[in-house]
Amino acid sequence: MKFTQYFLYTRNRTDRAAIKLEWIEHVINFPIKTQKQADGRFKKWGFVQEEEKYLRVILLEDEETIHNAFFDRGFKGVDNEN
Repeated sequence: MKFTQYFLYTRNRTDRAAIKLEWIEHVINFPIKTQKQADGRFKKWGFVQEEEKYLRVILLEDEETIHNAFFDRGFKGVDNEN
């Protein structure tokens, strides 16, 4: 996996340190929703069963480099989005 410096920096935050790389990889490979942003980056969501939360992963335009990953409290799933 490739990472931006921003991602590596934010991994040190207490609210992000618990996010496992295997969860991020699973969301990238098996998203329940994908959306292209206006800036060319991609948002992907997946559900992390262990935490019972939705994880949002932001990828750069190459769809390989991870820019951000966080639990998305506003995302309610594909059937009942915010």
